[in-house]
Amino acid sequence: MTSLIARRLTRVVRDRSATTPVLLLEGPRGVGKSTLLDGLAAESDAVVIDLDREDYLQLALNSPSAVVGEDTPVLIDEYQKAPSLLDAIKARLNHETRPGMFVLAGSASYDSLPQGTQALTGRIQRLPVMPLTQAELDATGNDLIARAFEGDVEHHVRTATASRDEYVDRVMRGGMPLALAQPTEADRSRWFEAHVGQSIQRDAGELRRIGRKSDLRDVLTRTAGQTASVLNVSKVASDVAPSWDTTSAYIELLESLFLVRRLPAWGMTVLPRSIESPKVHVVDSGIGAHLLRLSAAKMKRLDPSSLTEFGHLLESFVVQDAIRQTTWMDAPVSAGYWRTRDNVEVDLVLERHDGAVVAIEVKAGDHVKRTQLSPLVALRDRLGSSFAAGITFYTGGTGYEVDDRIHVLPIERLWT
Repeated sequence: MTSLIARRLTRVVRDRSATTPVLLLEGPRGVGKSTLLDGLAAESDAVVIDLDREDYLQLALNSPSAVVGEDTPVLIDEYQKAPSLLDAIKARLNHETRPGMFVLAGSASYDSLPQGTQALTGRIQRLPVMPLTQAELDATGNDLIARAFEGDVEHHVRTATASRDEYVDRVMRGGMPLALAQPTEADRSRWFEAHVGQSIQRDAGELRRIGRKSDLRDVLTRTAGQTASVLNVSKVASDVAPSWDTTSAYIELLESLFLVRRLPAWGMTVLPRSIESPKVHVVDSGIGAHLLRLSAAKMKRLDPSSLTEFGHLLESFVVQDAIRQTTWMDAPVSAGYWRTRDNVEVDLVLERHDGAVVAIEVKAGDHVKRTQLSPLVALRDRLGSSFAAGITFYTGGTGYEVDDRIHVLPIERLWT
C-alpha cells in the first residue's frame, strides 16, 4: 500500500533544492527521506551517498572533502554520522555557491550536532520530513490548513463518515510508512518496538553518551505519557532514576531523534499573561500508543481511563497532522500553543510569516458546547484582523460556523 503513496513533499523538495545551496531533509528513521533522495538522484543522474553503508561512511570520515567534491548535486543520506562533512561543505561553498549543490538527509536534528549550529549558518535550508499525513494516505490532495489562512473554511452539506472507531484505528496506525505496511496490528507493534529499540540502542548513542539506556527508554515512556500536556520534567524525573538535569537532557535527545516534539508556548511577545512552558507531543501517535501499551480494543472501550488516553493521543494526532500540512506551504509557518495564567488554552496556534494566525482546538467528543469555544473567541478578540480562522475539530459529523471566523469541523475534514 505505502509504495503507491505520493508524498506532497516531493514537489517541495524539488523546488527548495533549486533555490538554496544546501537543503536538509530531517525527520525520523523510516519516514521516507531516502525515497525523496532517490527521486532526486533519478532526475539528476546522481548517486546517493548513504552513510548507513560502511564503505561510504568510512570514506566520509576519512576523506570528507572527496565526498563533497563530487559533481553536483551531491546527495548524502544519514549525514549526521559524519558531521565533519558540514565543514567540508562550508569550505567548498566558500569557493563556489549556487543553488542545488547539496541535499542532505538525516534522522537526527541538525541542532543536536556540535558543528550543526555554526558550520552552514545562512547557507542551509531545513525541511522537516515527518510521518505521512492522513491526506497523503487517502490521496485526497486536501489543503485545509493553507485555505484556512485565507479564511476559506468550507462547511460541507453532507455529514462526515468517520466513526469514533475509525478515528481510533487511524490514531493507532499513525503515519510511519513501514509500520503502515505491516499486515496485522501485532506485526505493526513489533515494528514499533524495533524502531524504538534502534533509536534507543544505536541512534541515541551516536549523538550522546548514555549512562543506562534503560533509563532513556523509561524517560521516553513517561514523556509519551504526558503527550498533549504541558511538559513536566520534574514528574518524569520522579518516576525514573535520572536526576532532573539528566532527564531534561534525555528529553532533548529524544526530541533530536524525532520521537517526541516540544511545542513551544506562543504569544509571549504578543499577548500578556501567557505561560512559557512547552507542551509535549509524540511525533507519531502509533508509536505513542505502543509505548503506552494501548490496543485498539482498549481505546474503543468507553471507560473513563480509556477516554482520557484516547483524548490525549487524538490531540497529538490532529496537532501533528495540521503542522505537517504547513510544510507543503510556500510561506513559512511557526507552530505553538497558547495558554494564559488563567488557564485559557488553545491547543495549536499556527502563525504565518506575515502574522496571519490559524488556531486549532481538538475535542474527543461528538458534540461541542459553545462554552468550549471560548478560548478561540478570546484569541480572536485579542488578535483582531490577524486572526484568520479558529477551528475546533471533533469526532461529530457536521461542520458549521459558530461565530465570526470560529468554526467546528469533523476531524476527518483534515483529509477528506
